[in-house]
Amino acid sequence: MKTTLLTLSFLHFFLLSFSQSVISGKILDEKGEGIPGANISIRDTYDGASSAVDGSFSFKTNETGTQTIVSTFVGYKSFEQIIEITGKPIELIIVLKEEINQLEAVTISAGSFTAGEEKRRTILKAVDIATTAGATADIAGALNTLPGTTKVGESGRLFVRGGGSNETRTFIDGLVVLDAYGPSAPNTPSRGRFLPFMFKGTSFSTGGYSAEYGQALSSALVLSSKDKAEMNQTDIGFLSVGTDLAHTQVWDRASASAKIQYTNIRPYYSILSQRVDWIDPLVSFQGSSAYRQQIGKDGLLKVFGNFNHSTFALNNHDIDQPELKQRMDLTNRYGYGNVAYQKPLNENWSLRSGFAYSYNENAAQFNFHPATEVEKGIHTKLVLENSVSDKIELRFGGELIARSYSASKQDEISLQTFSSSFNESIAASFVEMEAYASNHFVVKGGMRTEYNSLLRQASLDPRVSLAYRPGKQGQFSFAYGTFRQSAQNQYLRVNNNLNSERAEHFILNYQIINNKRTFRVETYYKKYKDLVKFMDADGFVLNNNGNGYAKGVEFFWRDSQTLRNVDYWISYSFLDTQRDYLNFPSSATPTFASKHNFSFVYKHFVTKLKSQLGFTYSYSSGRPYYNPNNENFNSDQTPDYHDVSANVAYLPKNWLIIYLSCTNLLARDNIFGYTYSSTPDANGVYASRAVTQPAPHFLMAGVFITITKNKSINQLPNL
Repeated sequence: MKTTLLTLSFLHFFLLSFSQSVISGKILDEKGEGIPGANISIRDTYDGASSAVDGSFSFKTNETGTQTIVSTFVGYKSFEQIIEITGKPIELIIVLKEEINQLEAVTISAGSFTAGEEKRRTILKAVDIATTAGATADIAGALNTLPGTTKVGESGRLFVRGGGSNETRTFIDGLVVLDAYGPSAPNTPSRGRFLPFMFKGTSFSTGGYSAEYGQALSSALVLSSKDKAEMNQTDIGFLSVGTDLAHTQVWDRASASAKIQYTNIRPYYSILSQRVDWIDPLVSFQGSSAYRQQIGKDGLLKVFGNFNHSTFALNNHDIDQPELKQRMDLTNRYGYGNVAYQKPLNENWSLRSGFAYSYNENAAQFNFHPATEVEKGIHTKLVLENSVSDKIELRFGGELIARSYSASKQDEISLQTFSSSFNESIAASFVEMEAYASNHFVVKGGMRTEYNSLLRQASLDPRVSLAYRPGKQGQFSFAYGTFRQSAQNQYLRVNNNLNSERAEHFILNYQIINNKRTFRVETYYKKYKDLVKFMDADGFVLNNNGNGYAKGVEFFWRDSQTLRNVDYWISYSFLDTQRDYLNFPSSATPTFASKHNFSFVYKHFVTKLKSQLGFTYSYSSGRPYYNPNNENFNSDQTPDYHDVSANVAYLPKNWLIIYLSCTNLLARDNIFGYTYSSTPDANGVYASRAVTQPAPHFLMAGVFITITKNKSINQLPNL
C-alpha cells in the first residue's frame, strides 16, 4: 500500500511538472533598451521573475487559462496584459512607459531663482533673505547678491540685467504691488516696504517669466505669503533704530498675525554723523497683518495688509555756493492690501483668485512750495489650472489692473500750481501649457494679451521655454518672451499717448544641483524697443523712439555641504548694455549699469558659541556718469565699488537673540557718481560734487525675544 501511494505522488508531481508553462521575453523602455531589475508576475500568484541586465526574463507557472501579466519598475508606469495560458511557451515583449514625476522631472530654470518651501529643489532658502550680511533684512538687499543684479548703492533697489529699478515688478500672492519701496532722501538707499518674515517663499525671475505676470519689462519678484500658522507666538524686538512687536494667534481653522514697527533714526544720527544735512531725519510707523481661514476641506482664504507713514526733512546745498540751501520736506502715506483665495475644484482642476488695492501719496515741499503725487490702483485676477494628464499642465486666466495718477506742483516764482493726471486700465488674459515628453524634457508655451484703455491698443506677447536633462542631474534650459510695461508716471503725465516700452528676452541656462551644491551658468540677450525718448533733448516733448540692448553671462555657485555648519555662495555677472533713450544724444551705457558684479556670501553657525556669523563681500566695477566738462556723453567712470559687511546673532537662550550687523567694515568711501552745477564758472568749468554713502557704516544692534510654548522657536529666520 505504501509503495502504491509513493508511486501516485511521484506521478502527480511528474504530471504537474510536465504541465508547467514557460513565460519568457524582454522588458524594454520606449527607446527599445532593456530595463534590468524590472518585476514581472502573474497577478494574485507568486509566479514571476525579475528582468536580467538586458531586460530578458523567464519563469514557469502552473497556472492555466486567462491570466493577467503585471510588470513594474520604479520611474515607469505599471504594465498589464491579459494572456491565455495553455501549457505552451509564451513569449512577450513588454514596453514600459516612463512615468512623469513632478518632484523628479526636469524644471525650467532659465532666468529663475526660487526661494522658500517650494515642492521642488531650491537655490536660495527663505531664511537666506533675512540672514545675509549687508542686506539688513531687506529683500532687495539679499537678492542683490545673486547674479543678474547690479549693486546701485545710492538707490538700494533691484536693477536687473541692464534694466532700471522701475523694470522690476513685485507681486504678492500673484497680485501686483504698485510701489514696493519706501521713501528715501535723494541719493540715499531705500528699503522694500515688506518684511521678509511675512513670506514663506520668494521667486525672483531675471527674465523669461510666466505669461501670468505682465507689466514688468525686466524682472518679476513673486512673494508668497505664509499659510495658516500652527502655534501662538509673540515676538518683541528692540533695535538701535526703533522697536517692533508681533503676535500670532491660532485657532482650529484660522490664524491671524500682526506686526507693528516704529523706526526713529534721529537718536542714531545724533551719535553717528551723516553726510546728509538732516533737519528732521526719517521717522516711520509701519504695520503688517495677515489673516488665514481654511474654507471647506481644501480651500484657503488669505488676507494681507501693509501700511506705512513716513516723514523727514533735509537741506540740499548748492554746488557752487554750499551756503545756499534748499529745504525739502516729505511725508509719505502708503497702504496695500490683498485678498487671495485658492481651492482645488476636483482631482484635476484648481482655482486661484484675488483682489489687491494700492495707495501711495508723496506730499513734498521744496522751500515750502508744495508738490504732491498720488497713485491709487486695484488689481483683480482669476486663474484656473488643469492637470490634463501626468504629462500636460494647463493654466489660463484673466486680470484687470486699473490705476489713477495725479501730480501737482507750485512754481517757486509765479506761485502758480500746475497739475496733471491720467487714468489707465489694463485688461489682460493669458494661457500657458506645460508639456512633459519625459522626465528629461519639458516645454512650456504661452501667450499674453493686453488691452490698454489709455492707448486704446491691444497687444499679443508670446512666451516659450524648455528644459532638457541629458543625465541624472545637470540640465539645459532656454527661455524666450516679449514683455511690455507702461511708461513711467513722470513721462505719462506729460504725454498720455506714450506707447508701452517693450523688451525681448533670450536666455540660455545650464544648472546642476547635487548634494546641497548648486552650479549655474546663464547667458542672455535682451533687446529694448519703444523706450521713451526726449525730442531735441526737451523733457516735455516725448516719443517712443528709444531703443537699446543688454547682454551678458552669469555664474552662481553655492555649497552648504563641504564645510560643516557652513553655507556660502559666489555669484558673478558680466553685463554689456547700451541705450539710446531719454536725453541721451546717442547710444550709451546708462549710469546704473556696471560691467562686472561679484558677491561672496558666507554663513557659519558656531555651535560652541551658540552664534551665527555672516560675511558678505560685494564688488562692482565703475559705472559711467555724465560729465558736462567732457564732450563725450557718459564716458567718465566712477571708482570700483567694494563693500565688506558682517553680522552676528548670539543665542544665549533659544528664545533670546542678541544681534549686531555692520556694513562697509573697511570704511571705503564708495562713490556712486557726481552731480554738477547747472552753469559753468568763469573758466567754463562745471563744478561737481560726489554722490557718496550717507555715512561710512550702517550699524544695527538689537535684542529679540520670542514668547511661545515651543521654547525652540526664535526670530533668527527673521533677522
